[in-house]
Amino acid sequence: MQLTISALGKKSTKFIAEILSIISSCNCTVQNIKSSNLGQSTALYILVDGNWNHIAKVETLLDSLQKRLEIQIQTLRPEPNKQKPTYIPYSLETISIDRHNVIEDITQFFYEREVCIDEINATRYPAPYVETAIFSSKFILLVPPQVRLIMLREEFLDFCDTLNIDAVIEPIKR
Repeated sequence: MQLTISALGKKSTKFIAEILSIISSCNCTVQNIKSSNLGQSTALYILVDGNWNHIAKVETLLDSLQKRLEIQIQTLRPEPNKQKPTYIPYSLETISIDRHNVIEDITQFFYEREVCIDEINATRYPAPYVETAIFSSKFILLVPPQVRLIMLREEFLDFCDTLNIDAVIEPIKR
């Protein structure tokens, strides 16, 4: 059985170590973990694996930790994936002048074509020497086998041209 945990707390609290300690003490294992600082907050995402009673114990202990440390924790028990679809992993990097909905436009483009977005990292920063804000993003895309890669790439680059976005999309070599 698996459990996904997302936690959000103040940057100064050391809640990540306490959550990992709870997982370990309940005889569960971490399958995947991601953490990042966002402003004055820290966000944590963990996928945990264990048997049902150990997962239930983790959930109970996380409730008390949430109250004690004044952090926000959400958990979800994902449905087991019976069939592993085969995807082709691609990396995508974009850079453009920042505008209100650039990240929304990019994600919508891929969702409309049923391309799975596995990961997004994006940031806004001032361009050197000028007072223009720049928006930069990095995606990991999982392209299903029924999507024609050449067409997807051409459509996306045309899309980027219309919005004045520089982009590089290429397969991930594993």
